[in-house]
Amino acid sequence: MKRAKVFTGSLVVLFALLLMSFGQEKKPWDIPDKYMSMKNPNAADDADALKLGKMMYSKHCKSCHGNFGQGDGPKARSIDADLGDFTSAEFKAEKDGVVYYQSIIGRDDMPNFEKKLIDEEERWAVITYIQSLEKK
Repeated sequence: MKRAKVFTGSLVVLFALLLMSFGQEKKPWDIPDKYMSMKNPNAADDADALKLGKMMYSKHCKSCHGNFGQGDGPKARSIDADLGDFTSAEFKAEKDGVVYYQSIIGRDDMPNFEKKLIDEEERWAVITYIQSLEKK
């Protein structure tokens, strides 16, 4: 009898957790118009931009977003937000300015990087690099 109560209690807790997770849908980003038309000045295969972007990514992004941009870095478990997957088709379809805004301006658990990445070249290099990531 005691086992049945423990099992039933566990099911109730599990069900409550599932309901809470279903209620948390992705909050859409409100991207200002000026970012919607921004274009990455780097070519997708710009070796210098990719090298600089990888260095900046390793320094500022990898701990949360992981080695390959799949949201599985060591700090990811401590963050409630969806870290996204830079290798997904959904991400690949995003406009450059949207990626810029989300990556540099941020919101909620995604920090603002305007003071850490003050140089536009570095900012766009990070964007170039994360846009180049592929599933591993």
